Amino acid sequence: MIRWGELTAIVPNADEIARHAPALAAAYNDPRNSALLGNTQALTVDDVIEHYQRVEFPFLFLIGDELAGDGDLRGVANGAAEFAFLIAAPSAQGKGLGTRFAIMVHAFAFTDLALERVYASVIPANVASKRVFEKLGYVVDETSEYGDEGDIVLRLDKQRFLDRHAREVGEIVQTWPSSPAS
Repeated sequence: MIRWGELTAIVPNADEIARHAPALAAAYNDPRNSALLGNTQALTVDDVIEHYQRVEFPFLFLIGDELAGDGDLRGVANGAAEFAFLIAAPSAQGKGLGTRFAIMVHAFAFTDLALERVYASVIPANVASKRVFEKLGYVVDETSEYGDEGDIVLRLDKQRFLDRHAREVGEIVQTWPSSPAS
């Protein structure tokens, strides 16, 4: 569990995934979100559950006990991973939640997982997500194999993140009962 003030990011168990999967499927299928994510077909509850079973480090984002969105670190290998996230309710977007949750997950990635870099890919029309990544310190990486054709691929190196966000990382509390992957 990662906490920063009233925000919490958890690595969910199967019951938590099943409980939140309908809301997440609805969020991913909301036309305002799916257009920014590049989704070409609707996701079912089963698709969401399957996704959570596939990625190495899935997270649910909560404000208090309320679902705010989700994110994950995927393709973890050779000191790198890819990060993706969604603030579920379009009415909650653009208020700094994405940036704060992203800082939380990156603190985990660079400290607990000891990754050296994290990548992100966005479709060109997703200006808001690109702005979140820029706030974190990401730069364009034209050589990366992450992302889909037509995506803008961005890279964040560990030291750049830690230099830019030392204060925030110091405020974040991580508590894991055992390995966060379990």
